[in-house]
Amino acid sequence: MHRLFVAIVPPQEVRDRLIDAMEGADLKWQDEAQLHLTLRFIGEVERPLANDLAAALGGLASPRFELAVAGTGRFDHGRRGSLWAGVAPKEPVRTLAAKVERLCQSAGLAPERRAFHPHITLARWNGGRPPVERWLAAHAGLASAPWTVRDIVLFESHLGRGGAHYEPVATLPLAAPVNLC
Repeated sequence: MHRLFVAIVPPQEVRDRLIDAMEGADLKWQDEAQLHLTLRFIGEVERPLANDLAAALGGLASPRFELAVAGTGRFDHGRRGSLWAGVAPKEPVRTLAAKVERLCQSAGLAPERRAFHPHITLARWNGGRPPVERWLAAHAGLASAPWTVRDIVLFESHLGRGGAHYEPVATLPLAAPVNLC
């Protein structure tokens, strides 16, 4: 079985900016290699479906676009949760995620039922709500310079005692803008 997801990986300078903000609260902070914006979590699939999915994603037709880190927030799910960095503008990311979703379904995956909220997870917790209000207040204005999203990555996630390790399976380029004369 292959545990897969599709994501945007921010450039090094943006990941450095995020790492600089990841301190203070007693949380399980992501490491630099885990910083990404998930477009579609796929989960565990057999190799034939993984191959079909990679082939379908290879047909992605989507333009490049500008994106920047913009603000922070939290998700609470009972006794579990996460801190995240937001992105702006959201609409091109939502459009790209919808295209990825259609390609995933064309490869045979069931539709994603969860709402899509573009973000980059910075930290997680499990077992109760930690006091993160001070961190959120201090980092509410977290921002980065804009960068051009040039590709997306199909990752395989390997779970281990030290957390998840992500291995890129395929890098899928987005289309460069066409200059009309």
